[in-house]
Amino acid sequence: MTTIKDIARRANVSPATVSRILNDDPTLNVLPETKERVLRTAKELHYTKKKSARLKKSFQLGLVLWFSAEDEMKDSYYLSARKGIEDFCISQSIELVRVFRNDSNYLDMLRGCDGIICLGKFAHEEVKSFIEICSNIVFLDMKVENYNITSLTMDFKQAVRDALDYLYHLGHRKIGFMGGKEFVGDHELLVDPRLEEYIAYMKEKKLPCEKYLYEGSFNTFSGYEMGKVIAEADERPSAIFAASDALAVGALKAFKEADMEVPEDISLVGFNNTELSEYTVPALTTVNAPAYDMGQHGANLIYAASNLSIRTPLKAEIPCNLIVRESCMEYTEK
Repeated sequence: MTTIKDIARRANVSPATVSRILNDDPTLNVLPETKERVLRTAKELHYTKKKSARLKKSFQLGLVLWFSAEDEMKDSYYLSARKGIEDFCISQSIELVRVFRNDSNYLDMLRGCDGIICLGKFAHEEVKSFIEICSNIVFLDMKVENYNITSLTMDFKQAVRDALDYLYHLGHRKIGFMGGKEFVGDHELLVDPRLEEYIAYMKEKKLPCEKYLYEGSFNTFSGYEMGKVIAEADERPSAIFAASDALAVGALKAFKEADMEVPEDISLVGFNNTELSEYTVPALTTVNAPAYDMGQHGANLIYAASNLSIRTPLKAEIPCNLIVRESCMEYTEK
C-alpha cells in the first residue's frame, strides 16, 4: 500500500508537504508545478486516502442513587452531589443515565455504560453486581476497601474532631451526639464514621458519651423528636453535635417549643452546611461538607480514567471545614 512517505520520496518533497497538498490545505504556499507533481505521483502510485476513523461515541455515564427521589429532597447532601455530577456531564457533553436503586430494572439500565458512579451506601452484593457490569467505577460517599475500585469520601473523622474541639474549647464537657441509623441490603447496619469519632474523642477526653448519644433517622422530623427527648431529660447536655443540618433544624424547633434558647441554654452544631443553615434563628454553626464538589470530582475521575486508560484505583478523602455562626457560645455553670 502506497504511503505519503513513498510519494514524498518520488516527488522529492517533504511528507508534510504531501499531506497538506493531498488534504487541499488552503494555507499551503507552494509552486503550482510542485502541487501538480505531487498529485501526478500519487496517481501513478495508486495512492488512496485512508478513511478517517469513526468518531468515538459520546461517553455514557451511569449514575446510581441509593436514595429515592423523595428521600433526596429531605436532605440536600446527596442532591448537591448529584447536581455536581450532572453539571460536569453537561460541561463535557457526557450522556448521563440516572437510575435509583429502588428502580426494578436499574442494573439492566446500566449495561453498556462507559463508567458508573455509585452515589451513597451499598451492600456488598450490590458492589459485586456493579463490578460485573463495568470495571470503570467510582463510589462516592462510601469507602470500598476490599475491591480494586476508586472511592471518594468526606474526611468525616477530622470534621467531627474539629467540631468537638471547638465545643470543648468553649468549655463544654457534656457534649451530645445526634445521628441516624442507616441500613443497606438485607438490613445491614452501616457504621457512621462521625459516631465512631465522637465516641473515640469523648473517651480520649475522659468525658461521658453513652448517656448523651441520640440516634434516629437522618431527617428533620427525627431531629425534632430527639430534640424533645433532650429537652425533657433530667440531665441535659450543654452542647449537641448533630450529624446533619436536617437533624439540627428539627432540634431547634423542639428546643424553641420547650422554651430553651440556643445558644444560651444549649449550643448546637450541624453538619453539611446546607443553604437553610445560614437562615435559621440563630444561624447554625455547621461543618461544610462540599457535596457538590465531591460530585464534580467523582465525575472527573471516572471520565479521566476512561480517556487515559487509568487502571490504578484511587482512595481519597475531601477535607471539610467548620463554619462558625451564632448557635454556640461559651459554657458557664448555672
